[in-house]
Amino acid sequence: MGEKLVYKNRINRIRSFALSLIFIGIGVMYIGILLKKTPWLMVTFFVLGVLFIIFSTVVYFWIGLLSTRAIPIICPNCEKPTKMLGRVDACMHCRQPLTLDKNLEGKEFDEKYNSAAYRKQLKKEKQQSE
Repeated sequence: MGEKLVYKNRINRIRSFALSLIFIGIGVMYIGILLKKTPWLMVTFFVLGVLFIIFSTVVYFWIGLLSTRAIPIICPNCEKPTKMLGRVDACMHCRQPLTLDKNLEGKEFDEKYNSAAYRKQLKKEKQQSE
C-alpha cells in the first residue's frame, strides 16, 4: 500500500513546539516539587521550568510576528482561509500542499523549497545556464 504523506502547516508546527515547551516547563517544575527535600535542587528545577516557559513566550511572540507577514489565502481543497509562510506550505485545516510560486506548481511537495540554500542553488544554476 502506498503511504500517504502528511504535511503540516509551518505556523501550526511552531505553535505546537511552543505549547510543548510550556508542558515541559511545568513537568520540570513538578520534578522540582518532588525534590523539595534538597532545596538547591528544587530551586534549580524551578528556574529551569520557568526558563522553558519564558522561551515558550518568546517563541509565541515570534510566531505572532511571522503570522502577521504570512500571506492569507483560501485553500482550494477545503475552501477555508489559511496562511502561508514561504514558497510552499500546507493548509492549516486539511493539510493540502500549497504554493503561490508558478515554477513549483505540479512539482512534488518538498519543504526544501523554502530554504535559503535552495534559492541560492537555483540562482547559481540560472546564472550558469545564461
